Amino acid sequence: QVQVVESGGGSVQAGGSLRLSCVASGDTFGISATAWYRQALGKQRELVAVIRYVDDQSNYLDSVQGRFTISSDNAKNTVYLQMNNLKPEDTAVYYCNVNVQWRANYWGQGTQVTVSS
Repeated sequence: QVQVVESGGGSVQAGGSLRLSCVASGDTFGISATAWYRQALGKQRELVAVIRYVDDQSNYLDSVQGRFTISSDNAKNTVYLQMNNLKPEDTAVYYCNVNVQWRANYWGQGTQVTVSS
């Protein structure tokens, strides 16, 4: 089992920045990828950014490309999402997803990000 805890959410004005953190603990051996998703009120959850450790590649949602950066520590236990130039449409609950050996997925409880215009 893997426990996932997000932090770093909050309220900012448009153009501001936030850094989200995702800490994985427990049986973290074999983590294959870590991703950030978000879900705005009344909308489906969408993939925002993902980092894959097998090739150290990352991918982003088109609308956040160039503004958000996903990174991890060497142990892969902590993953960050640096969010710059935030827009009101970035308002959502952000969830961290940890994938282990491309089979099991673990989710955190989410952290709220609110961007005001």
